[in-house]
Amino acid sequence: MLTVGDKFPEFELTACVSLEKGREFQTIDHKTYEGRWKVVFSYPKDFTFVCPTEIAAFARLNEEFADRDAVVLGFSGDSEFVHHAWRKDHPDLRELPFPLLADPRHELMRALGIEDEDGYAQRAVFVVDPNSEIQFTMVTAGSVGRNPQEVLRVLDALQTDELCPCNWNKGDATLDPAALLAGV
Repeated sequence: MLTVGDKFPEFELTACVSLEKGREFQTIDHKTYEGRWKVVFSYPKDFTFVCPTEIAAFARLNEEFADRDAVVLGFSGDSEFVHHAWRKDHPDLRELPFPLLADPRHELMRALGIEDEDGYAQRAVFVVDPNSEIQFTMVTAGSVGRNPQEVLRVLDALQTDELCPCNWNKGDATLDPAALLAGV
């Protein structure tokens, strides 16, 4: 699996971006959001149980990610048509403010090293900086949903470019190594 310090792989995928007729799909590639922070999360598959809870939680925080110049992108191995059908079917997914990328050939999940032995994407998240370098990764068991609030907290810490202690939150003091070494 790719990790902190690795370049996020190049990709070109079709995404379900809307339920509006004629505007449902868009091609998104590694250059679409060039120069911005990206929060890319994968999930095993559509029409499941844990996945929509996470997707909806990321959607509720979308404005907060956007306030930090970060774009949220979700993806699985399902096609854009399955994403569209699921969004139409599931009330929590109808108004998603971010794209669901379709990776039916599993190219992105393989490049990231998160294709599980069952052929589905692992439940992973990558925070990618404006230079396309991975700054944070997390994978949970398929039965355990992620905490998008924690991903936002980590993004805040990364964007300080300072040392952030355990449980640091935006607005908290960061660590000053010189003061710590001097015993201040």
